[in-house]
Amino acid sequence: MDYDVIIIGSGLSGLAAGIRLAQFDTRVLIVERHTVIGGLNSYYVRKNRVFDVGLHAMTNFSKKGDRSSPLGKLLKQLRFRHEDFRLCQQHRSEIRFPDHSLAFSNEFGFFVEEVARQFPSQIDGFRRLVKIIEEFDELNLNDANPLPSRPVLESCLSDPVLIDMLFCPLMFYGSAREREMDFYQFVIMFKSIFMQGLAKPEGGMKYILDLMRERYTQLGGELRLGAEVQSIETAGGEVKAVTLADGERLGAGKVISSMGYLETVSRVAPPCPGQGELEPGQLSFMESLFVLKGPPRDLGYDKSIVFFSTRPRFNYRVPDELIDPSSGVLCCPDNFEYPHSPGEEGMLRLTSLANFRLWDGLKRSDYVQAKKEQRARALETLFTFFPDFRDSVLFLDSFTPKTIKKYTGHLNGAVYGAPKKIKSGTTPIKNLYICGTDQGFLGIVGATLSGITIANLHVLKERTGS
Repeated sequence: MDYDVIIIGSGLSGLAAGIRLAQFDTRVLIVERHTVIGGLNSYYVRKNRVFDVGLHAMTNFSKKGDRSSPLGKLLKQLRFRHEDFRLCQQHRSEIRFPDHSLAFSNEFGFFVEEVARQFPSQIDGFRRLVKIIEEFDELNLNDANPLPSRPVLESCLSDPVLIDMLFCPLMFYGSAREREMDFYQFVIMFKSIFMQGLAKPEGGMKYILDLMRERYTQLGGELRLGAEVQSIETAGGEVKAVTLADGERLGAGKVISSMGYLETVSRVAPPCPGQGELEPGQLSFMESLFVLKGPPRDLGYDKSIVFFSTRPRFNYRVPDELIDPSSGVLCCPDNFEYPHSPGEEGMLRLTSLANFRLWDGLKRSDYVQAKKEQRARALETLFTFFPDFRDSVLFLDSFTPKTIKKYTGHLNGAVYGAPKKIKSGTTPIKNLYICGTDQGFLGIVGATLSGITIANLHVLKERTGS
């Protein structure tokens, strides 16, 4: 046996699992198919600028000393100090629809006041919903039959627009289902966005990833980049080894994969029983990044993040066209409470729902042109709601569902993986586990806690007996 545990993927969940295991003298190796760590929340460099790929903001913000919050638990388990993450809170964010807008900050009471102001007839029902959310155990790993969210919301709220406005940010930041979320996921995202709030690390995602990689390697963990997994070899229902694309065979006592459930079991050799039982995810996005001549505030963009729908009703689904520009997320990374000015340049990021199948079917020459056309289409729709900033753009770039699939390996470029999650992290193979997207803990902090949880439950509990 070469390693006690091999972890597939160096995203947040994989890195967190690796750190946690390395703390207990586990012989652990993380293999990553790409040359940059981070997975769905990585970064890239263009024109000497570093761009975050997935991160708009970290959810689940809590202040120093709150050890019972998800962020507090993460820091405790990975043995980081609160100040190590250099988190800068949002100024203020917003959900904007044609006839209503709801602002929110990192003070939940402010959001409650906004609901009361915009939807006075709904406030009693909203308070009932909040009570249900507060009492719900969203982290129960034995929740085999999760509830759908919409019936719960409709039992408390009678205004469909308010229901849509609550769903909008939660779905864009975590739902793998069209028009719906499992209620435990709704609770996770409601708490993480509205009740706890948003922050961004000074230095962006690269800073957090470098911090975690350094901790992992200091503890003795090994990391191999450019090491794609070709197969997960099993015998007698157990993993025996992982074979890389270059033919190298690595023995493993256990394997934890953050690739996604279907992406993982498809590499099991011989084929895994029940391999085709789960439906692959379909929901993906196109995102465009705009570097501006100055701060977004000077152009009328004063919110940290805006979740919007230009139509009266929000429809979260795979569009029939390349993108659906009628709803989306507008992120202003500069509008967080940094200790220093972000710099002379500013940035805006625009995210829209997109159709992987249609993007994947384009010829290369048509693909490049389609990116330009769809980006322009998204902007034209955006400017019915927001000021036109095109004259201030210094540099722009876009990525599509094809880009997401290429760099993450997720089927259909599905950012949030398969609709059905495996909260226990188990697979039909005795010592093969999953963490991350398809385990079901959502958000930046949720993904990190997913890796910690699976490492604790399926490796450390057995080794330490606790």
